Amino acid sequence: MIDLHTHTTESDGTYSPAQLVEAAVDIGLEALAITDHDNFSGYELAAPLARAAGLDLVCGIELSTRMPRTLARHGRSVHILGYFLNEPPSDGYQQWLRQIQEARRDRNRRLVQSLNSLGVEITLEEVEAAGGHMTGRPHFAAILLKKGYVKDYQEAFDVYLDESAKAYVQRLEPGVPEGIHRIRSGNGLAVVAHPFRLNIRDHAEEEKFIRWMRDEGLQGIEVYHTDHGPGQEARYLGYAGKLDLAVTGGTDFHGDIKPRIKLGAGLGGMAIPRGVLDNLRELARA
Repeated sequence: MIDLHTHTTESDGTYSPAQLVEAAVDIGLEALAITDHDNFSGYELAAPLARAAGLDLVCGIELSTRMPRTLARHGRSVHILGYFLNEPPSDGYQQWLRQIQEARRDRNRRLVQSLNSLGVEITLEEVEAAGGHMTGRPHFAAILLKKGYVKDYQEAFDVYLDESAKAYVQRLEPGVPEGIHRIRSGNGLAVVAHPFRLNIRDHAEEEKFIRWMRDEGLQGIEVYHTDHGPGQEARYLGYAGKLDLAVTGGTDFHGDIKPRIKLGAGLGGMAIPRGVLDNLRELARA
């Protein structure tokens, strides 16, 4: 059993890298990928601990890109997973990531201003104290909850932080093609994360968009994910076969911030076979 989509305190998870490795070993995972948003710090901290514990740890990342409005009406965010299976991320890719991280910090400054304009008393300093160097919207949600502006994390996103909420501000994100190309040129394998969240409900349109990403260099699709029921899994397996895309899967584990999602099991029934990772490694070697 493996889990190829997890987050630590180095982005928006609540388990430290050490806690995540310990939890993975405790439940008997054979392999674990840390896919923090826009950085590799969690993986780097976890790597020596995983080696000592005999856990196969995969270097990964989750990158936010922007859907072109010419291909889909919403211009929504598209998350691309990058897996670095044979070589570490290149220096050029690491340098480019630093620009992405600065764009995140700029968004956070503007989000504070937006919340302040709505009468929410919040400062960038207190949010960064909760989130560290990779502060994101879940850390804003934690402060909103702590201060009593919302009753739970979901309300924080529904009312203030989600893409359709009243305080939302968009951050500068690379386009989908650039995100794919950067991962591949940086020694990685590019996979579309949780395609159900593309929010394209017309299946023909959804397939067309994934085909377009494939033509831009996409190499895989996350078939197994906590958001995907049997119908979605079957559809995405079909796309994988039709479009010659590798199959991946993971729970999108965040720890206590999403308590219903269990490491390695999602909502309880997920069991991703080791062969998924073996196939990815074979593709990366090709």
